[in-house]
Amino acid sequence: MHSSKIIRVVLLSVFLLAAWLWTDYQDALQAPAVIEHPVIIEIEKGDSFKQITNKLLLENLAIKPFWFKVIAVQTGTFKKLRTGEYELAAGLTMPQILALFVSGKTRQHAITIPEGWSFKQILEEIEKNPYIEHTVMKSETGEKASVDVLCFEPFGVQSPEGLIFPDTYFFEKHTSDISLLKRACAKMQQVLQQEWMQRMEGLPFKSAYEALILASIVEKETGLAAERPQIAGVFIRRLQTGMLLQTDPTVIYGMGENYKGDITYNDLKTATPYNTYVIKGLPPTPIAVPGREAIYAVLHPDNGNSLYFVARGDGTHVFSATLKEHEQAVDSFQRKKK
Repeated sequence: MHSSKIIRVVLLSVFLLAAWLWTDYQDALQAPAVIEHPVIIEIEKGDSFKQITNKLLLENLAIKPFWFKVIAVQTGTFKKLRTGEYELAAGLTMPQILALFVSGKTRQHAITIPEGWSFKQILEEIEKNPYIEHTVMKSETGEKASVDVLCFEPFGVQSPEGLIFPDTYFFEKHTSDISLLKRACAKMQQVLQQEWMQRMEGLPFKSAYEALILASIVEKETGLAAERPQIAGVFIRRLQTGMLLQTDPTVIYGMGENYKGDITYNDLKTATPYNTYVIKGLPPTPIAVPGREAIYAVLHPDNGNSLYFVARGDGTHVFSATLKEHEQAVDSFQRKKK
C-alpha cells in the first residue's frame, strides 16, 4: 500500500506538472508579448538567439525565454532570424514576433528630397539623417568623396547636379548614402527617358540631358504648375531664335557662395559658365533637381508667342510677346514697387 500510494502521488504530480506545462505553453502561444505600446528592436549582425531574447526582455516584453526558444525550434525559425530594425506592434504574441523576425519586414525610415534643391542641399539633408550610413564624407579628412563613386555614369556627365529625382524615399536603418543616391539617380534616369520618348517634335535639344538642364531652370523660375509650360515655352522660343535665356536662377547658381540674397548689375555682367545674361544657350549642367512636371513642361511647352515674363509678386507672372509689352509689365509690377 505504501509503495502504491507513492506511485499515485508521483503520477498525480507528473499529471499536474504536465497540465501546468501545457497551460503555460498555450499561454506562451496565445498571450500578447507586447503589452502597452509598440517597441523598436534591432537585430544586429552576429546576435545570438539568447542576445535577441535579452533585448526583448530589456524592453519589458512578456517573453518567456524557455518557451520562446521552444517555439522557435518548433516553427523552424530558430536559425532564420534576419538582421534589421523591427517595430513590434502592441498585441503581438511570441510566435508572431518570431514570424516578423523571419519575414525581414524591417522598420522603414523616410527622407524627402524636394523639387528645386541643389546637389549640395541634398547631400546636407542625407548627412544629417541619423538612420543613414554616411560614406560620402571621408571620416579621416572630412572631405567629400569624388563624384565618380556616386555612379552617375549612365548620364555620361561629370556633375551630379540635377541627376537626383526629387521624391520621398523609404529605407532601412544603416542604408548607405551611396545606395540611396544610386536609387534616386536611377529614378531620375527612368523618369527622364520616359518623358523624352514622348516629347514633342521640333524641340531645340540634342539630348535628354539638355532637356533636364532647361527643366531645372523652369523648376527654379516658378512653383506654379500651371505656369510651367508657359515659362518653358518662353525659353524654348529663345533658344530657337538665338536669344539669351537671361534667367536669374542660373546667375545665382553661378555665383555660388558669393550670392548673398540679391543680384547686382555687376553680377549680371560677370561671366560665369552659368550666367545666361552673358552665355548663349543652356548652361553646362542643371542648376537643381526638377520634378516630373517640369521635365514634361519643357518637352511639351505651350505654343504661344511670348518671349518675356516678369513676376507679379504674388507667385504668378505676366507674359509678353514684345519687349515693349514686357517693359510696361516691368514698370507695373517691379519698378513702381521700388
